[in-house]
Amino acid sequence: MAFSMLQLFLLGALGPRLVDELGISPTVLGLTTTIGFGTAAVLSPTGGRLVDRIGPRRALVVLLMVSALALALIGAAPGAPLLLAAVALGGLPQALANPATNKAILASVPLDRRGAVTGMKQSGVQLGAFAAGLPLAALAGGLGWRGAVWTAAASALFTGLWTLRALPSDPPPPSAGPRTPLVPRGLVAWLAVFSLLLGSGIASVNTYLALFGAQKLGMGPTAAAALVAVLGVAGIAGRVGWSKTAGPGRAEWLPGWLAAGSVMAAGLLAAALYAAPLAWVAAVAVGVFAVSGNAVSMVLVMQRAAPGRAGQDSALVAAGFFAGFAVGPPLFGLLAERGRYGAGWLLVATEFAAACAVAVAWAVRDRRERTGAAA
Repeated sequence: MAFSMLQLFLLGALGPRLVDELGISPTVLGLTTTIGFGTAAVLSPTGGRLVDRIGPRRALVVLLMVSALALALIGAAPGAPLLLAAVALGGLPQALANPATNKAILASVPLDRRGAVTGMKQSGVQLGAFAAGLPLAALAGGLGWRGAVWTAAASALFTGLWTLRALPSDPPPPSAGPRTPLVPRGLVAWLAVFSLLLGSGIASVNTYLALFGAQKLGMGPTAAAALVAVLGVAGIAGRVGWSKTAGPGRAEWLPGWLAAGSVMAAGLLAAALYAAPLAWVAAVAVGVFAVSGNAVSMVLVMQRAAPGRAGQDSALVAAGFFAGFAVGPPLFGLLAERGRYGAGWLLVATEFAAACAVAVAWAVRDRRERTGAAA
């Protein structure tokens, strides 16, 4: 999970260096996120079917090898065209990550431990944010940003080879049954919309937090990247903690509560323009609330998925999340280009508020339906 999105966290954490050394604009920096997650959103439904067919071990090896190649190409990019092409290639690992890891958990983890284990594996994404924001950003200070990215590529390659040796073989592919629809329905549709709105806000924070610190709060590149690392650590704790509490009856309400906390976090980012230390508090709050919402969504999918549908349903919800990551940063980038970060953080707060409304509306409807069925 860490490697599936590491490239985009690196582009965010190294944003100030990329803007200076490659001469790309903040809008182009946001476009990297749009292309990466747009590709992932398009590929996710097919990726879910692929994982259901070939099994999690094969899918995870493909994920890690393609991640290594995409990172290597980013490190070699002389300018925006190859950089954007490499980011598009990195959309495939993102599309495979949630279906493959969710199926691995369903196959090997007892029912009473799945929530905690799901939170742990979802925290891998934030481990990638921490790695990009602290050790790799610090390495970029000595080796240059290309050396840091190539180090990440070598790590992904090594992990792929280890995965090939360490994980048990996948079962034989199942016989082809009737093709399931790629259009989300019911809970999956609600979670896909929630994830789109939540992802729009999170992606803007991931992409522009370091640049905000450097351009508006007077931080150096390493200190600004450390904001991303703080967000990553808080996200790890939040995803593990909230997923442990997401049992049936409580999990249905958690997305709405976490989205409400995310609105507060975005407000703190806007307030940091007037009190810079609030940026650190805001980074923690984004990790604890906003980033954790996606982990709870995956717990809900695994609790409610029909037999044989876990990969497909996970992929459809992930597609909504990735679509949000594709949409959010370009909108924020238009404001960042003009230095209007305060308006940008208010836009993020609006996106989180809309996610809260969707989550609460679904939870109310779900409770009504379940109460009616019980009666």
